[in-house]
Amino acid sequence: MSDEMIIRHCSPTLAGIKTGNAFSCSYSDKKELFSAVRSLNRRLLPKGVRVIPLRISADRVLLYTYRPDRLENDLAAKEAAEILEQYGYSADDSGKCIVRLSKRLKKSDEFPHEIGLFLGYPPEDVRGFIENRAGGYKFTGYWKVYGDEESAKKKFERYKRCTDIYCSQWAEGKSIERLTVAV
Repeated sequence: MSDEMIIRHCSPTLAGIKTGNAFSCSYSDKKELFSAVRSLNRRLLPKGVRVIPLRISADRVLLYTYRPDRLENDLAAKEAAEILEQYGYSADDSGKCIVRLSKRLKKSDEFPHEIGLFLGYPPEDVRGFIENRAGGYKFTGYWKVYGDEESAKKKFERYKRCTDIYCSQWAEGKSIERLTVAV
């Protein structure tokens, strides 16, 4: 996993406009993987961004890049906390929530639908996805929208614009440290 992959998949989080991003990538050596994650955290934690492996299989890893302060606020919201409680989470400790999410990911081939709360999706959209079994949505982009379609479209455009700008700046030689905003 390279800095370029983090930039390509996690720019909105690096820019401070999104709580978190997750993406899957291949790896060949577990020791190298953990070394790369430690290196990223040494460079990004001072800016308020953390990277952790959520699920590791024989040759793939699901990496979660997030802003702990934003996650704490997101999970504390009433509707988010209610959704999490349905799945055995205690929303008052985001660190424990991440551990619970990781365990749920390891037990199933499917993504636990509450993962959207960890990625900054609106709770009403996460609830809509769960209750409608991924059907009956108003619009789809970075996630399926069941609530405020116009607000979601604006966010989707903002995330795309951010990713395009960050990838361009990376190609021009800016480092991941310079691209990551301290919030």
